Amino acid sequence: MQRISLPDALQRPLSFYLAMEEYVAAAYGCGFFVWRVPPTVIIGRNQDLESEVNLPFCREHGVRVVRRKSGGGCVYADLGNLMLSYITPQKGVELVFGEFLGRLCSFLSGLGLEAVRSEHNDVLVGGRKVSGNAFFVHPKASIVHGTLLHSVDFDMLQQAITPSAAKLEKHAVRSVRQRVANLSSLGLGLSAEELSEALLGSFCDSALTLDASEVRRIEEIEKSYEEESFLLGKAP
Repeated sequence: MQRISLPDALQRPLSFYLAMEEYVAAAYGCGFFVWRVPPTVIIGRNQDLESEVNLPFCREHGVRVVRRKSGGGCVYADLGNLMLSYITPQKGVELVFGEFLGRLCSFLSGLGLEAVRSEHNDVLVGGRKVSGNAFFVHPKASIVHGTLLHSVDFDMLQQAITPSAAKLEKHAVRSVRQRVANLSSLGLGLSAEELSEALLGSFCDSALTLDASEVRRIEEIEKSYEEESFLLGKAP
C-alpha cells in the first residue's frame, strides 16, 4: 500500500479529500492517506439533510456541511478526528472491510488498546465507538472512508448532528456521547499528529507525492461535491 501525499501543506476543505479519493482510485487504484479538517459535518448519499444536521447551529458556528457519494450515517469531523482514506483494487464489501478493519484493529491493539470490529463496521475500544467507516464502489477500486476519534469536541459534535429519536432508541442510549469515545481519553499517549504518522507507517510500505497538475484534476472532481443539488439531495 502506498502513502499518498500532496505537494504542499495547504489546509483544504473536506470535499477536496473526497475528490482526492476518486482521483487516486482512477489513476492508481491503490493508496492510503490520513487527513484532518476544520469543523465539518459529512452526510451519507441517501440521508435527509435537515433531519440529520442541525443546520442553524452549523451556520452560526461556521461548521461546513458536505454530502459524500457513499452511504452510511452522519459524521462530525474536526482537527481532533483523523479521517482515513483506504483505496484498494480488491472487490467486495465484506472482503475490503475485513481487510481494512482487521489492520486498523491490529494497529490499535499494538498501541495497547483492545480494539474490536462491530457488526456495523465500526471499531470499538472498551465497548465505545472510536472509528466509523463507509464503503464507496469506484469503477476501478474500492474506497473505504474511515474516522478515528482522537480528541474530537463532543459538545460540537452533539449539537451539529441531530440523530432521530428512533435511531437513539435502537441503540438504547440517550445521547451520541454515550456511544463514542476519544482515544486520548482511553489511555493513548500520542498526539493526533503522532497517531497519524504511526498509522501511515503501519499501513504503507511505499510513498507517492501527487503533483500540481494532479491537484488541479482533483479540484475539477471536487466541483461535483459542491453543487447545491447534490448537497440538498432528494429533500425539497
